[in-house]
Amino acid sequence: MKQIHPITQSSSLSSERAGGEAFFVQLWLRLERTRRLLGAQHKRFCIRNVLKAWFGHEANDDFIWEVCHQAIVDDEPQEGWNELPAPMLYPRRHREFLRAIVAVKLGISFYRVSLKALDKAYSIAFPNSTPININKKASRL
Repeated sequence: MKQIHPITQSSSLSSERAGGEAFFVQLWLRLERTRRLLGAQHKRFCIRNVLKAWFGHEANDDFIWEVCHQAIVDDEPQEGWNELPAPMLYPRRHREFLRAIVAVKLGISFYRVSLKALDKAYSIAFPNSTPININKKASRL
């Protein structure tokens, strides 16, 4: 199965392909900046507020529901108003959230968004944090 790597144009996603790692690094860093921004505004750091900050009026209830429905962690979809922990401390929930945003925005399957690229981008964006899949064995060729 071929992995999709989108790029950004200003604040929106595009269906064009590019180097996915750099794009995902920018998403991780933008998520952390948004967390700080919402904290400074005394707003809850949740999926709904992140999507509203990133997409404005385009983030309607249907869009938010679709992202939450696809961002599955521990076999449970996430809820829009639930507060999210810091991305540096608990990256798995955020990885699924970013993966769902890309899939919904581009209208592609959730499984076509590269987890390896997201995990590697996390390690680049937050070099002092433990990599997401540190305990998984490397596959042998």
